[in-house]
Amino acid sequence: MADLKYYDIILKPVITEKSMNMMGNKEYTFLVHPDATKIQIKDAVEKMFSGTKVERVNTMNQDGKKRRRGAIVGKTAKTKKAIVKLTEESKDIEVFAGL
Repeated sequence: MADLKYYDIILKPVITEKSMNMMGNKEYTFLVHPDATKIQIKDAVEKMFSGTKVERVNTMNQDGKKRRRGAIVGKTAKTKKAIVKLTEESKDIEVFAGL
């Protein structure tokens, strides 16, 4: 397993219609490093966004899609998505505030 720092774990937020609707329940969706564990994701969110307290983390692994370019067949990079649920008394994440 790679030695990941908290700033390497969260890659970017996921902005979709479903993830925007989930923000009302204090659930936020992020693309994370494929080797990150749930505990590392929880620690990274609490360190990067001050005032937040994570209740639970759900993760999904997505394999890369097959792509062809003529006779050459390859795959796109695999990704990992994390849905982070915050506690009721925790502050909202400011990244999503203006959306």
